[in-house]
Amino acid sequence: MKMNIIDLHGQFCQEALLIKNYTPATIKWYKDAMRRFLKWHDGKLEDVSEITTDRLREYLYGKRESGCWSPDTFLSIYKALKSFLKWCVGREYLEVNPIVAIDKPRLARKLPKRITEQEALRVMEYSFNMRTSYRFERYRNRALFAVMIFSGLRAQEVLNLKTTHVDMENMIIHVFEGKGGHDRVVPMASKLQRYLREYLEDVKRLKKRSEYFFVTLRGDGPFTYNGLKRVVERVRSGSGVKFSSHKLRHTFATLMLEAGVDLYSLQKMMGHKSIETTTIYLSASVNLLQKQMLKHPLG
Repeated sequence: MKMNIIDLHGQFCQEALLIKNYTPATIKWYKDAMRRFLKWHDGKLEDVSEITTDRLREYLYGKRESGCWSPDTFLSIYKALKSFLKWCVGREYLEVNPIVAIDKPRLARKLPKRITEQEALRVMEYSFNMRTSYRFERYRNRALFAVMIFSGLRAQEVLNLKTTHVDMENMIIHVFEGKGGHDRVVPMASKLQRYLREYLEDVKRLKKRSEYFFVTLRGDGPFTYNGLKRVVERVRSGSGVKFSSHKLRHTFATLMLEAGVDLYSLQKMMGHKSIETTTIYLSASVNLLQKQMLKHPLG
């Protein structure tokens, strides 16, 4: 029985979006990777069994050797195709994942990009003071950025928050099914508590009803990824600070280390599976390294 690649990939993306709560950006990445692969073969591949190790190797290595791709692009496409093929194996459309036999290039370990403490404060200030149609938007926008800057949550984790996940009294944010399906708790800074409380007071004033913590202007559904993207673009343009949602997460991590937080605690707050992932922020912070250099015995 033939299993059409495009049909199967559509099912894979639908499950990733609706069941695993992957972001629209991730789904777009999956679709783009498959589109590129099928275009390389002039649309001649139809059945999923035709995706063989040899065809994958010819495509991936061919793009790399021609100079079209950097090692980062190679790995990005590789991971996207691997996820789909792994899904096919799990559904028994394939016996084995044909891509696992292909070697990947080794990437240089890049330092995470962050913004300064002053820039973070500017983002917070502009998100609240920029012109909006309704007062509610000001409180919600500031609360959105505050959660990322003060707690280091990923964008999708912020959008997935439900009212019951935010314990205002005990100052704790519960993150359920974060990246990799892991749950964690993140303590709440006093300033973040104040910003969230003011936002909730406006939600109550407008009598909005939703199980999600961050809601739309109408209040009947969760704030969306595209909505967050538009707010980020507007604040980035108006504040003059070049940032992304993920860069705010990196900013949280480096600021916490500079303040003296230990690596183990930061690992738990960031939701990193391995502490090795967290250690990269040690190198990303010039201020922290400079403070350590002051301890040199001959200094």
